Amino acid sequence: MPDPAIIALGVCIPVFLGLLLALRNQRRNNRVIRRRFRDFEGGEQRMFSFLHDLGQAIENEPSPSVLSRIIVEGIDKVVNARGGAVYFLGAGNGFLLPSYISEDCPPLIGIPVEVRKKASRDPRALESHLRLSRVTVDEGILGYCLIVGEPIHVEDVKSHPSFRDAFIRYTDDVAALLAPLRHAGKDLGVLVVARRHEDGGFSANDFAVFRSAAEQSSFAIGNARIHREASEKRAMEGELQNAREVQRILLPQNDPVVAGFRISGTNLPARIISGDYYDYLELGEGRFGIVIADVSGKGLPAGLLMAMCRSALRSVAPGQTSPSEVLAAVNRQLFPDIREDMFISMAYGILDEKNGKLVIARAGHDPALLFRRETGKVELLRSPGLALGVDGGSVFERVTKDQEVFLMSGDCVLFYTDGVREAVDSEDEEFGMERMSEAFRTAASLGAEAVLTRMQDELRQFTGEGPQMDDITLVAIEKKK
Repeated sequence: MPDPAIIALGVCIPVFLGLLLALRNQRRNNRVIRRRFRDFEGGEQRMFSFLHDLGQAIENEPSPSVLSRIIVEGIDKVVNARGGAVYFLGAGNGFLLPSYISEDCPPLIGIPVEVRKKASRDPRALESHLRLSRVTVDEGILGYCLIVGEPIHVEDVKSHPSFRDAFIRYTDDVAALLAPLRHAGKDLGVLVVARRHEDGGFSANDFAVFRSAAEQSSFAIGNARIHREASEKRAMEGELQNAREVQRILLPQNDPVVAGFRISGTNLPARIISGDYYDYLELGEGRFGIVIADVSGKGLPAGLLMAMCRSALRSVAPGQTSPSEVLAAVNRQLFPDIREDMFISMAYGILDEKNGKLVIARAGHDPALLFRRETGKVELLRSPGLALGVDGGSVFERVTKDQEVFLMSGDCVLFYTDGVREAVDSEDEEFGMERMSEAFRTAASLGAEAVLTRMQDELRQFTGEGPQMDDITLVAIEKKK
């Protein structure tokens, strides 16, 4: 009969060996868990470091290329990639343009056959091609990522269906992680990191981390663009304010003193820069020039053309007694430099303080209003004329004529730009000639200053809280009683 001790030992040994094997496996599992924990902890630390560096970069308002470099190099470290790149959408959103490609990044776009042949002789040809090439938004894995609109993991780039063109080939053994860059519902570009197959592929955890990093990068790039655009806008507004100040200096600083007359003018720009202008010119021998003009368009181009027009007029007006001849000379100077889509309407009058004669010529400008105190009625001064910049000379000079009027005691003349009659109310109804003439008629007997005040009050009451749509300029000439 077998010894019970031997039987017990035979039972215990397998159990002991099993326990020993389980303990060894547990230790091995513990080492794997600790290693994975250390890897996770290290990856988490790299992610925190990336986010910290990204936050600091945004505060310093870096250029797009610098921010792209920080993002690519940071994510490369987080997921242990060989390299990466950021491509931004170009103007029109038809192409992706490289903003930054890291030094060791494998090619991420197809390479034309002729470029590969050239690169076999000169490696710089490939580098130059990669850094200068623009990629259509439907080309290669970059375009594919933009089309699908979500992060993708491409285990073998050369096998991706987006590389089918026999002339645009991809031959490298590369794995890639890609994500579209989007902010506020708008596509910005594509972020990509890559590994060569010899470095090992990307894990599911790498992809998850990359996805999170790409989301943060999109937010950073979008906000950086907003800050940069705001800074550029502030700078532009500052420059426009400076230009407005220069333009303000070009306008009359005070109403002129003319024996027997009161003259008053004002300019109310719709924007920072006005395309309207008015001016007074001392011509000598008891003559005085009054000009008002309206440049087509608005903003800086109109303001620049206005300054050119003022300079040209002041250079040719002295010594001239015919307003139409002055306008013809101004037109000849300006016509070669005026764009085809721009023109200037102008009215120029020469006032003779000795006899009260006012000679007017209009270059396509609205007719001046004349209030006769004797009748209490308003007349239109409709001298014929063509706008400046429409014709080079012969037609302009044949069409544009002078008109003479003699102002009697209490008479008043109003020059204005079309921003007055074209002002609209909340129902989109224009102020119009009838309202303007009536406002002028009721205020004219009170003098030049009263005309300007009444006209502005009537306009404000008519338009209400609506925005001013066009520049408004007024000049009133009153023959003293």
